[in-house]
Amino acid sequence: MARGGRGRKVSWTALGLVVLAVPVVAVAVSSGPERPAPRAPGPVVRAGLDDPVKKEIAMRLVSSAENSSLDWRAQYAYIEDIGDGRGYTAGIIGFCSGTGDLLKVVRAYTGVRPDNGLARYLPALRQAVGSASHEGLDPGFPRAWRAAAQDPAFRRAQDEERDRGYFGPAVRRAKADGVGVLGQFAYYDAAVVHGVRGLRTIREKAVRGAEPPARGGDEVRYLHAFLDARVAAMREEKAHRDTSRVDTAQRVFLERGNLALDTPLDWKVYGDRYHLD
Repeated sequence: MARGGRGRKVSWTALGLVVLAVPVVAVAVSSGPERPAPRAPGPVVRAGLDDPVKKEIAMRLVSSAENSSLDWRAQYAYIEDIGDGRGYTAGIIGFCSGTGDLLKVVRAYTGVRPDNGLARYLPALRQAVGSASHEGLDPGFPRAWRAAAQDPAFRRAQDEERDRGYFGPAVRRAKADGVGVLGQFAYYDAAVVHGVRGLRTIREKAVRGAEPPARGGDEVRYLHAFLDARVAAMREEKAHRDTSRVDTAQRVFLERGNLALDTPLDWKVYGDRYHLD
């Protein structure tokens, strides 16, 4: 009898007997405690630019524009005066003696390596903030910077200042505006070139032309407005009038609809072609 079926009356007339079959009620046997129903899958959380894989892409993109190379780790030792009025430009994102972030790197490094070869230049670096001056830095500072780049502690000091002063603030602001990985990178790259204060100014101009997604605006339209404001800002500075890091890189990704900055990526900066798988 199938589980849960009902009994039937049966007659055995050959024996002159009438036998009534007793109805049988099937009872389910518990096999243990009840298991909760599986939960419906939640929303997919997409990676941000602070995801390690995406951050590596960001570092390579910036290096292609700053150093004409995808090998951003080779740039810890980089140092030169590029003639932009900011004194020495050095390291993985171009810390400058004139803007004070180079001073912060050396100061942090000295905090963990007091006897390092750059510590003697701290007074000159403090004096250089706000100018293009090399006073007290030449001729030994570039050589000392390159030597320090062999020390993992110095490389960590650069990484930490990059994240504290540029990457972190830019990504947080971009996420608050509701833009995805490409937009977060656009904010970060703007911070690298113009500083966080410059990024804020560019963003303010962009918001006048298009609402960011966090306010209900269309992401593509907003990012075009942001890149337009970024290009305008670059053209105001003689050292950054080549806008190919936007025109033939970020704008290309946007026009292809690659808001997640997924690989493969193909772009050009200063006429040089780059590819990432």
